[in-house]
Amino acid sequence: MKTVVARDGIIQTMDYPKPILKPNFVLIETMYSAISPGTEMSMQRRTGMEPIQLGYSAAGIVREIGPDVTHIQVGQKVACYGAPFVKHAGWLAVPKHLVAEVPEHVDIREAAFAGLGAIAIHALRQANIQFGERAVVIGLGILGQIIAQIGHAASYQMMACDLLSERCEKLKDAGIPDVFTSLEELEAAIPEEGVDTVLLCAGGDSSGLIDQALTWLRDRGRIVIVGDIKMQFERELMFAKEAEIIISRAGGPGRYDHNYEISGFDYPPGYVRWTEGRNVGEYVRLLADRRVSVGPVISSVLPVERAYEAYQLLEKMPDKTIGVLLDYGVSKGEKKW
Repeated sequence: MKTVVARDGIIQTMDYPKPILKPNFVLIETMYSAISPGTEMSMQRRTGMEPIQLGYSAAGIVREIGPDVTHIQVGQKVACYGAPFVKHAGWLAVPKHLVAEVPEHVDIREAAFAGLGAIAIHALRQANIQFGERAVVIGLGILGQIIAQIGHAASYQMMACDLLSERCEKLKDAGIPDVFTSLEELEAAIPEEGVDTVLLCAGGDSSGLIDQALTWLRDRGRIVIVGDIKMQFERELMFAKEAEIIISRAGGPGRYDHNYEISGFDYPPGYVRWTEGRNVGEYVRLLADRRVSVGPVISSVLPVERAYEAYQLLEKMPDKTIGVLLDYGVSKGEKKW
């Protein structure tokens, strides 16, 4: 099966064996997988001669289910999340807790962003925003776009900023008016009392951004780090406001837990209400209820064989490229066994 890898800093498509179904797993024929630029391009830059498989967010059709899988049926369309199970590959064997059914009226291409959706939802949960509070999103790539839309759907007062005006316009088109193309414009619009939360979705050279975000916070506000930025900040700025700086780890509780992901043991909702799997399902619900819309920020859909070109678009044309999907040729649901 076609699988996207990074080797020696280069994106390639290689043939790998089809995965074997395990207990508590679901075997999925991939329709689309979504590229997560920050994570994957960072991995790409660090690779050596040993190929590293990329990707963690996809959607497709269930072809087989393992014993003890009861909430998913063969033939259903599903969204799925979580490396190393989910990747840019034609077939995926995914733990049952990381799979959510996609209703027929939901665009399967939007559902393929379920991994990013779960990460966005968990970041907002980590922010612990209350009704009526104000939050700022810095960085409007695909993850920042989804975070801002979901926060807006939850009736938080959302403000956002990106240096690329095209990305700002996309978010304005989604119904969020307070979007700015410079940190200076954003700062001028922040009310005197400050904001409750800043979610940092930026990457690359973001030195000084945490310190700047600390100046925007109200007393005892919080910063949630979602992007890949250096954790450097002035202690005095944090101390003066008794601010919190929080890391958002992937899609929620359960991530990297062998018992949850592989052995199939769920956390009781009374103790852990929102696991990574339930966050995936919640993203799909938001799509189904038309509370968020990812379609307008899907910039390119390319066949998996052209994966190299897809990553080149993200690197060379960031002003015109936000959401990128890889297509596996089963868009109409036909079997390609």
